[in-house]
Amino acid sequence: MASKAACEAALAELAQRLDGVPESMKRRHSVDRTINCHLPDLQVTYSGRLSDGVLCDITDQPLPSAQIRLTVSSDDLVAVTRGDLPFTSAWSSGRLRIEASMLDMLRLRAIL
Repeated sequence: MASKAACEAALAELAQRLDGVPESMKRRHSVDRTINCHLPDLQVTYSGRLSDGVLCDITDQPLPSAQIRLTVSSDDLVAVTRGDLPFTSAWSSGRLRIEASMLDMLRLRAIL
């Protein structure tokens, strides 16, 4: 099980990677959404905002009305953000659960 600090670092790395996505791709796939990422093994839920293709305002306080909700183990969160576990593989195998509209899921896949 990855530590809370490792998960926070992984989320920060993801935010930095999203910030580095080319502007043309951000414009085409960007969404303004609130997001929760629940890590059941650590019993913590992180939240943030996707705004103009950037993940910001990350906190360990869940947003009750988040528009995108992810559930993933701490180890898999770290693996996905490092690129060791492809996002699509994690999702298709059930290791990453996503509650979002189909359009939001397709946009997430495109920018991740």
